[in-house]
Amino acid sequence: MKNVVIIGASGFVGTAIVEEALTRGYQVKGIVRNPEKVTISNPNLKLIKADIMDAESLTELLKGEESVISAYNPGWTNPEIYDDTLKGYTSILKAAKNAGVKRLLIVGGAGSLYVAPNVRVMDTSTFPQEILPGVKGLAKVLTDFLLPEKDIDWVFFSPAGNIFPGERTAKFRLGKDNLIVDNDGNSNISVQDYAVAMIDELENANHHQERFTIGY
Repeated sequence: MKNVVIIGASGFVGTAIVEEALTRGYQVKGIVRNPEKVTISNPNLKLIKADIMDAESLTELLKGEESVISAYNPGWTNPEIYDDTLKGYTSILKAAKNAGVKRLLIVGGAGSLYVAPNVRVMDTSTFPQEILPGVKGLAKVLTDFLLPEKDIDWVFFSPAGNIFPGERTAKFRLGKDNLIVDNDGNSNISVQDYAVAMIDELENANHHQERFTIGY
């Protein structure tokens, strides 16, 4: 049986990743703040309530695991989202390395993708200010925590500009640091197809210590 740990398994993106992993026959260990929020019932899903800010206890949970997918998000309505994003990923990165995890796959943000030379999505005038703190937090995780990191095989997987509940088509395009848009200039991906690409990456390991992205 293939195994994977998914941090943030109860969230919007985390739930889709859990469902995709289970569909492909994985034994999933879901690490969550609130197990009661998980509506998936499957004998191959084991839920563990944990505080990811506690690096020592998280290290114990991750010991012996090859791969970890993190969909951690402190919550878009959390007034401390910027600081909690940085604290959370400081803990996750430390725990994964101390536990000897081989691969860490992170659900990234679209805000740090580029739409023009030296212009990121979050730098544009139309970017919604209410989500900017969380977006800036994830962008800093990439630039300050991950890009200098050489001791673990990490990836930071940014979705399209608009990620929504939709269909699992398994037809999409992948890129690296630039926002993927269609012929009309729109950047879209269903959360189901994002999950497909995340589990594809888990299985095929096409990216190493870099960011990549997705879109239709």
